[in-house]
Amino acid sequence: MSNSKLKILIICTGNSCRSQMAEALINHLKGEQMQAFSAGVRPHGLDPRAVKVMAEIGLDISGGRSKDVSEFVDQEFDYIITVCDNARENCPFFPGPAKRLHIAFDDPPLLAASAKSEEEALAPYRRVRDEIKALVEGMPANLEQ
Repeated sequence: MSNSKLKILIICTGNSCRSQMAEALINHLKGEQMQAFSAGVRPHGLDPRAVKVMAEIGLDISGGRSKDVSEFVDQEFDYIITVCDNARENCPFFPGPAKRLHIAFDDPPLLAASAKSEEEALAPYRRVRDEIKALVEGMPANLEQ
């Protein structure tokens, strides 16, 4: 690809939480070097708790929308990153030179399902957000796996 920004597509199942957080963090923290997009293999709307925990660190993702991965199949990317096993198993083929990586993160909605309070439910969202942030802070070096 060109010598401009690295183009990265982050894919998860619903494009509601993990991939949305990763897209926002990459574009915020690494926007001079990278441009991120996110999509899902079965998009189902933005997770309100993901919006809430991102706002806690000053990032507003409330205007985002869940996008289907098919919206991106005609675009070229430098990296295609799946962040959950379901996305890795169901990701369509992207032609071109993109490097495919699988970097799994826990599913916050699944972990929050048995929470006894909203605060308890937000804990896995915060943890996964911080794990994704740590990954992004190490980019692009840590993409060379």
